[in-house]
Amino acid sequence: MSGVDRLNVPDFERPIVELEMRLEEARRELADAKDGDALKDKESEIKSLEKDLKKLTESVFANLDPWNRVQLARHPNRPLATDYIKALFDDWQELFGDRAYGDDPAIVCGFATLAGNKVFVLGHRKGKTLKERLACNFGCAHPEGYRKALRKMKLAEKYGLPIISFINTPGAYPGLEAEERGQSMAIAENIREMAGLKVPVICLTIGEGGSGGALGIGIGDRYLIMENAYYSVISPEGCAAILWHDAKKASDAAKVLRLTPNDLIELGVMDEIVPEPYGGAHRDPRKAIEIVKTTLLRHLADLTALDINTLLDQRYEKLRKMGKYQEVPV
Repeated sequence: MSGVDRLNVPDFERPIVELEMRLEEARRELADAKDGDALKDKESEIKSLEKDLKKLTESVFANLDPWNRVQLARHPNRPLATDYIKALFDDWQELFGDRAYGDDPAIVCGFATLAGNKVFVLGHRKGKTLKERLACNFGCAHPEGYRKALRKMKLAEKYGLPIISFINTPGAYPGLEAEERGQSMAIAENIREMAGLKVPVICLTIGEGGSGGALGIGIGDRYLIMENAYYSVISPEGCAAILWHDAKKASDAAKVLRLTPNDLIELGVMDEIVPEPYGGAHRDPRKAIEIVKTTLLRHLADLTALDINTLLDQRYEKLRKMGKYQEVPV
């Protein structure tokens, strides 16, 4: 990770990163040291830095608020859908185009195998470089992206392949051209059709789960969310702009929206929180990917053991139970 990447982090994590960089520098100096006294001094300094780092890390990550979770979900070094696809799946064959307008790079999908299980995989593509992010609209899909996803999911249904969806978007692309090409209709059709797919569908929110952009590929049998991801009807900035006419109050909006994994479990929106390495998936991507693999295989085994009618009945009941509300006396 370059120095620029190391410093391009949320404010609350910056002291940890800066201390880690000091520790790395001290270790390099120890390797170069030759004098006995210098070696002892440097070893003592390293032990002190390690102790300080452990204490600081525990203090910071034990007291994360909802806005901190949002910042971690957007972390620039967090594993993306393309990272999970590359690391977890074999025999990857990407599919393109909606056969109506064009191909949207903000949605990636294709056939693959997961530990020998044939599956169909899709997700939001955010991109890693600035050029890729611009091409993908930072993970904000156009209507053709959702149409592509639905067309390929129907193909997976035809072949009886379970579907795994990686959700990571701030929302569907809000531009005029997207509306002209039927953005709302495309998302609505995906929601309707995914609810009736006759194959198991696992939806995993790995970062941002923003509004209809997430729902467009996020209807299924299992709703999973990473420990430091969020899922919300609107971004905290958008909510703050509406409620207080000030996007800078996003941290207050994050608390009101109840968008953290624990909130979502309590509300019955999510089924399971997928744990991350201490400090977030970006701190140990390899371990995070292994945890995701184990979780996906467990749910895949549970769902594929069900007959189609039972699967659809359980999905229907799950969807009907969502959106609970409490009447307030007038």
